[in-house]
Amino acid sequence: MLQALVDRALAAALAAVRPALTDGAEVGLVFTDDAHSRELNDQYRDKDAPTNVLSFPATRTNPEVFGPLLGDIVLAEQTIAREADAAGIALDAHLTHLVIHGFLHLLGHDHETVAEAEVMEKLETSILAGLGIADPYADGDAGLTG
Repeated sequence: MLQALVDRALAAALAAVRPALTDGAEVGLVFTDDAHSRELNDQYRDKDAPTNVLSFPATRTNPEVFGPLLGDIVLAEQTIAREADAAGIALDAHLTHLVIHGFLHLLGHDHETVAEAEVMEKLETSILAGLGIADPYADGDAGLTG
Protein backbone atom coordinates (compact mmCIF):
# COMPACT_ATOMS: atom_id res chain seq x y z
CA MET A 1 0.00 0.00 0.00
CA LEU A 2 2.79 2.44 0.85
CA GLN A 3 4.62 1.72 -2.39
CA ALA A 4 1.44 2.38 -4.38
CA LEU A 5 0.90 5.71 -2.55
CA VAL A 6 4.47 6.84 -3.26
CA ASP A 7 4.34 5.69 -6.89
CA ARG A 8 1.06 7.56 -7.43
CA ALA A 9 2.36 10.75 -5.78
CA LEU A 10 5.62 10.76 -7.74
CA ALA A 11 3.90 9.96 -11.04
CA ALA A 12 1.52 12.89 -10.53
CA ALA A 13 4.38 15.24 -9.66
CA LEU A 14 6.43 14.09 -12.65
CA ALA A 15 3.48 14.59 -14.99
CA ALA A 16 2.94 18.11 -13.68
CA VAL A 17 6.55 19.28 -13.58
CA ARG A 18 8.03 17.24 -16.45
CA PRO A 19 11.67 17.59 -15.41
CA ALA A 20 14.45 16.41 -17.68
CA LEU A 21 15.53 13.10 -16.12
CA THR A 22 18.26 10.65 -16.99
CA ASP A 23 17.15 7.12 -17.81
CA GLY A 24 16.67 5.12 -14.65
CA ALA A 25 16.55 8.17 -12.35
CA GLU A 26 16.01 7.22 -8.71
CA VAL A 27 14.65 8.76 -5.52
CA GLY A 28 15.55 7.40 -2.11
CA LEU A 29 12.72 7.31 0.42
CA VAL A 30 13.28 6.82 4.13
CA PHE A 31 10.39 6.31 6.54
CA THR A 32 11.68 6.86 10.01
CA ASP A 33 10.68 7.82 13.53
CA ASP A 34 10.73 11.17 15.31
CA ALA A 35 14.04 10.51 17.05
CA HIS A 36 15.88 9.97 13.76
CA SER A 37 14.06 12.88 12.11
CA ARG A 38 15.10 15.10 15.00
CA GLU A 39 18.75 14.05 14.65
CA LEU A 40 18.75 14.79 10.92
CA ASN A 41 16.91 18.08 11.36
CA ASP A 42 19.41 19.18 14.01
CA GLN A 43 22.44 18.04 12.02
CA TYR A 44 21.45 19.54 8.66
CA ARG A 45 19.14 22.43 9.57
CA ASP A 46 20.21 23.35 13.13
CA LYS A 47 16.66 22.71 14.34
CA ASP A 48 16.53 20.47 17.39
CA ALA A 49 13.07 19.03 16.79
CA PRO A 50 11.53 16.32 14.65
CA THR A 51 10.02 17.40 11.34
CA ASN A 52 7.58 15.78 8.97
CA VAL A 53 9.70 15.80 5.80
CA LEU A 54 13.31 16.49 4.91
CA SER A 55 14.73 16.52 1.40
CA PHE A 56 18.33 15.96 0.46
CA PRO A 57 18.88 16.74 -3.23
CA ALA A 58 21.73 14.91 -4.90
CA THR A 59 24.58 16.84 -6.44
CA ARG A 60 23.91 17.36 -10.13
CA THR A 61 26.71 16.82 -12.60
CA ASN A 62 24.64 18.21 -15.48
CA PRO A 63 22.61 21.34 -14.67
CA GLU A 64 20.21 20.57 -17.53
CA VAL A 65 19.23 17.06 -16.39
CA PHE A 66 18.26 15.48 -13.07
CA GLY A 67 19.70 12.10 -12.16
CA PRO A 68 20.65 9.42 -12.06
CA LEU A 69 20.08 9.93 -8.31
CA LEU A 70 17.64 12.75 -7.58
CA GLY A 71 18.19 12.61 -3.83
CA ASP A 72 16.51 11.38 -0.68
CA ILE A 73 13.21 12.19 0.99
CA VAL A 74 12.99 11.43 4.71
CA LEU A 75 9.52 11.15 6.23
CA ALA A 76 8.84 10.93 9.97
CA GLU A 77 5.96 8.53 10.54
CA GLN A 78 5.02 9.72 14.05
CA THR A 79 5.01 13.41 13.17
CA ILE A 80 3.00 12.82 10.01
CA ALA A 81 0.41 10.74 11.86
CA ARG A 82 0.13 13.38 14.62
CA GLU A 83 -0.31 16.19 12.10
CA ALA A 84 -2.94 14.32 10.09
CA ASP A 85 -4.88 13.55 13.26
CA ALA A 86 -4.67 17.13 14.52
CA ALA A 87 -5.82 18.50 11.16
CA GLY A 88 -8.59 15.92 10.83
CA ILE A 89 -7.33 14.70 7.46
CA ALA A 90 -6.67 11.22 6.18
CA LEU A 91 -3.17 9.95 6.84
CA ASP A 92 -2.73 8.86 3.22
CA ALA A 93 -3.68 12.35 1.96
CA HIS A 94 -1.16 14.04 4.26
CA LEU A 95 1.55 11.52 3.40
CA THR A 96 0.88 11.99 -0.32
CA HIS A 97 1.25 15.73 0.11
CA LEU A 98 4.54 15.37 1.95
CA VAL A 99 5.96 12.97 -0.66
CA ILE A 100 5.10 15.49 -3.37
CA HIS A 101 6.47 18.37 -1.29
CA GLY A 102 9.74 16.55 -0.67
CA PHE A 103 10.04 15.53 -4.32
CA LEU A 104 9.56 19.11 -5.50
CA HIS A 105 12.46 20.11 -3.25
CA LEU A 106 14.61 17.51 -5.02
CA LEU A 107 13.72 19.21 -8.29
CA GLY A 108 14.88 22.60 -7.01
CA HIS A 109 11.63 24.10 -5.74
CA ASP A 110 11.74 25.91 -2.41
CA HIS A 111 9.70 28.09 -0.08
CA GLU A 112 12.32 30.32 1.51
CA THR A 113 10.73 33.50 0.13
CA VAL A 114 7.07 34.44 -0.18
CA ALA A 115 7.31 34.31 -3.98
CA GLU A 116 8.91 30.83 -3.91
CA ALA A 117 6.31 29.60 -1.43
CA GLU A 118 3.46 30.83 -3.60
CA VAL A 119 4.84 29.02 -6.67
CA MET A 120 5.52 25.80 -4.77
CA GLU A 121 2.16 25.79 -2.96
CA LYS A 122 0.27 26.41 -6.21
CA LEU A 123 2.11 23.52 -7.85
CA GLU A 124 1.44 21.23 -4.88
CA THR A 125 -2.25 22.07 -4.70
CA SER A 126 -2.62 21.50 -8.44
CA ILE A 127 -0.94 18.09 -8.26
CA LEU A 128 -2.98 17.12 -5.21
CA ALA A 129 -6.24 18.26 -6.84
CA GLY A 130 -5.47 15.94 -9.74
CA LEU A 131 -5.28 13.13 -7.19
CA GLY A 132 -8.54 14.15 -5.55
CA ILE A 133 -6.86 15.55 -2.44
CA ALA A 134 -8.04 18.86 -0.95
CA ASP A 135 -5.86 21.96 -0.79
CA PRO A 136 -3.64 21.52 2.28
CA TYR A 137 -2.99 25.26 2.39
CA ALA A 138 -6.67 26.27 2.49
CA ASP A 139 -6.39 27.13 6.20
CA GLY A 140 -3.14 29.01 5.68
CA ASP A 141 -0.73 26.40 7.08
CA ALA A 142 0.00 22.86 6.01
CA GLY A 143 2.52 22.27 8.79
CA LEU A 144 5.43 21.93 6.39
CA THR A 145 8.85 22.53 7.73
CA GLY A 146 11.29 20.64 5.52
